Amino acid sequence: MSILKRFKDIMTSNINALLDKAEDPEKMIDQYLRNLKSDLSKVKAETATIMAEEKRAQRQLNECQDEMEKLQRYAVKALEAENENDARTFLQKKANLADQETQLANALELAEANTVQMRQMHDKLVKDIGELDARRQILKGKASVAKTKQRMNELNASVSGANANKSAFDDLENKINQSFDEAEAMEELNRDSEQEDIEELASKYEDHLDVEDELAELKAQLSEKEE
Repeated sequence: MSILKRFKDIMTSNINALLDKAEDPEKMIDQYLRNLKSDLSKVKAETATIMAEEKRAQRQLNECQDEMEKLQRYAVKALEAENENDARTFLQKKANLADQETQLANALELAEANTVQMRQMHDKLVKDIGELDARRQILKGKASVAKTKQRMNELNASVSGANANKSAFDDLENKINQSFDEAEAMEELNRDSEQEDIEELASKYEDHLDVEDELAELKAQLSEKEE
């Protein structure tokens, strides 16, 4: 039957293996779930058809067996009535139905096997759908956490970059401060040197003024003596 062949891969499928191979497990599980639900509706319809075939095969076999039992009873009654020819006719008819009974029994056995297969397939699909429904929620929760962690990692990378820029800024600031301190120190040294030069020059002129004053004083004293 084509339906059994169609769903053979469903009976042997491994959900975990499929999800492990998926590049996007979240989308894969949604798609696989949709496929299973679609397959389940088909399996249900086909299972109903096969179960109907099983019932029909069982009914036909029961009818055949009932007819054979009836012919057996007729043959017995014919013999009891000492009508051997009639009994032989009933038994011949019963023998003819024996081949039909075998064929009907084989058909029933096949129908029963098909029903078992379809029921197994149906039960597996229902189980897989239940598992996927539960795992889908877990998977989507994990995917949400993973996305959050990814954003956090990106932010951490940005913060690391900002820290590197801050470190570079700190280095630049230290260099500027050092240059500023050196400039101030140089300015202070220049100012002290200039002050020393001026004081030295002033002291020279102060000494000169003292000698002149003394010279003037001596001249004045000499003039007084001459008078």
